[in-house]
Amino acid sequence: MATVSGFVEKIKYRNEENGYSVLSVASEGEEYILVGTFASVEEGEYLSASGVMKLHPVYGEQLSVESYEIRIPEDRESILRYLSSGAVKGVGKTLAKRIVKKFKNDTLRILEEEPERLAEVKGISERIAAEIGAQIEEKQEQRKAVLFLTRYGISMQLSVRLYRQYGEGIYSIIRDNPYQLADDVTGIGFKIADEIAAKAGILADSDFRVRSAILYCLNQAASQGNVCLPLAELKERAEQLLGIGDCRLETILPDLQMDRRVVVKRDMAYLASLYYTELNTAAMLRDLDLRLREEGGETDAAIREIEKEEGIQLDELQKQAVAAAMCSGLLLVTGGPGTGKTTTINAIIRCFEKQDAEILLAAPTGRAAKRMSEATGREAKTIHRLLEITGAPEEQKADGAGKAGEWKSGDWNGMHFEKNELSPLEADCVIIDEMSMVDLKLMCALLKAVTPGTHLVLVGDANQLPSVGAGNVLKDMIAADCFPMVQLKRIYRQAAESDIVVNAHKMIDEEQIDLSKRSRDFLFIRQDSPEGITRAMLTLVREKLPKYVGAKPMELQILTPTRKGPLGVEALNRALQEVMNPPGQGRDERELAGILFRTGDKVMQIKNDYERGVYNGDIGVLRNINRFAETLTVVFDGRPVEYSYGDAEELELAYAVTIHKSQGSEYPAVVIPMWPGPRLLQTRNLIYTAVTRARRCVVLVGRPETFFEMVGNTRELQRYTGLTDRLKELCG
Repeated sequence: MATVSGFVEKIKYRNEENGYSVLSVASEGEEYILVGTFASVEEGEYLSASGVMKLHPVYGEQLSVESYEIRIPEDRESILRYLSSGAVKGVGKTLAKRIVKKFKNDTLRILEEEPERLAEVKGISERIAAEIGAQIEEKQEQRKAVLFLTRYGISMQLSVRLYRQYGEGIYSIIRDNPYQLADDVTGIGFKIADEIAAKAGILADSDFRVRSAILYCLNQAASQGNVCLPLAELKERAEQLLGIGDCRLETILPDLQMDRRVVVKRDMAYLASLYYTELNTAAMLRDLDLRLREEGGETDAAIREIEKEEGIQLDELQKQAVAAAMCSGLLLVTGGPGTGKTTTINAIIRCFEKQDAEILLAAPTGRAAKRMSEATGREAKTIHRLLEITGAPEEQKADGAGKAGEWKSGDWNGMHFEKNELSPLEADCVIIDEMSMVDLKLMCALLKAVTPGTHLVLVGDANQLPSVGAGNVLKDMIAADCFPMVQLKRIYRQAAESDIVVNAHKMIDEEQIDLSKRSRDFLFIRQDSPEGITRAMLTLVREKLPKYVGAKPMELQILTPTRKGPLGVEALNRALQEVMNPPGQGRDERELAGILFRTGDKVMQIKNDYERGVYNGDIGVLRNINRFAETLTVVFDGRPVEYSYGDAEELELAYAVTIHKSQGSEYPAVVIPMWPGPRLLQTRNLIYTAVTRARRCVVLVGRPETFFEMVGNTRELQRYTGLTDRLKELCG
């Protein structure tokens, strides 16, 4: 631990939101650079700071500050230096000299205790004296509050934010109900509030604590995809979290309902915001379900004309889908790979174009939208872009809790859509692809922007993984059986020649798959150890598959169910990086957010970033590391995007990615390790999703029994939702 004491010569950088600063401090004739979170430190002040000396590759030695204190200048020269620095607004060098000349060594006491006496100095009115006094008092109060909060284990950075939000009220909140912090403050959830409450002496069975725990459990459930929880499960989760025998759910829940934070419906508990989102979604779907015109010869003639023009032959189900799209306000089109969903979408588009209709195409992710554009030859956007998302995103709660009674998806917190019920989409037909990925909140936002009378066509494969966010919209709509739906079943001749397509359907139909069969595009390589699997996958991606499928090694993708373990994303990416992009040869590298990044690396964007125009799942190549500017440049589809070092947490290596992250994407070839793991991550819809990401070839490497166990495991992670019930209630 090192200590530096001296005057703050210059504040080189300050984040006004959280207090993080870079300071230049003069001490005994030397200049020191201090970095850390500081509450109201100003140029000219004297501070004593302790921390760890670290060597920055560009800026040299720096003190990473862990604790500090502001010391009051004691001599006249130090006081003059402090006041002349501009630390007090309105006081410059000339005025500072007059103040110190008037009050000498008593200057700081006058500033703190009798600021009205500053009016005795020439050039200072009573109003200015009062303003200076208020400034000094504010700085003192903030420092006092930050010191108070750090005693409860709250970081300096968070303490600054809390004081700025609550001011003097923070003392009563900590004393009476620290759980209010979990309701109000992004960055504090139940767990942090609970630690503070324990230090403040709040009882373990306090009503405040139980209420906060219930809301936390519902938020956690939402982050796991659930819209609601059975009361019995909510009680069990809350009691386990609280560590008490009885959480008094029966008495606490009515209070939360009275406060409009929770809704209880048929023995299911919802966060109020999610319940009304679900209810509104059901109501808007019902309102869109209109018979807009009768089917007839006009549509049949248009279909025959399209078949002739495009040189295609639609089957009866595809024709039904096109006809239903033309005469229905709402249509579901489902089907597995190779069943002609893209051909059907194109036929629907052509039919509407013959009527000079305005058509909009969208998908949940950037990669899915790009695939839709390639398949249709028309512009497709992400749903967020279609709805014109705008605003500055908030950070997600540190331990998963949103504000009380409110679920925040984390992807577009603090943002809103310009397109809504007041400014709807101007279109005759809206087609959404990859509907299995659309969560409840996004679906509700989309429906607000679609007016009754517009044709809404929803296309998806219900056997794929559900959305990351809360809800199971596509499956719930299918289960409700309230709307026109066409399920495409026929596998087309060209698709039927692919064992990828044939075996994907066999998985769903529970038919036996022969792994010993010689196949051009569905291969199994047996390996009996994680090390053997890793070596085989490295050889495939680097040497064998690129020539076989006519693609570059970086275009191929390893997909794995897990993040951890010897065959998880983290271990595989480290191994692949060393082979695919080894150190040396002029490649720069930098460790950021726990990941070693190297120029030339294949990287993935792991959250939607609307300002940069890159989205969760987008894959690019790291082209440059600028150590002076502390930035990374990643090229996505030919477009360079710059990240600060601090934003590197939005990126991770992508030589291997989880199957969940691959949703909506396609790759020339996919390699999948087959090794035992957690049963909840060894499911049929997971392996089905992975296999159907491959265009030309899929290679499974490992134990055959693991593959068969996954195909036989139809138990998906239970999602609690109520959309099916809401639809049945509203639609009869």
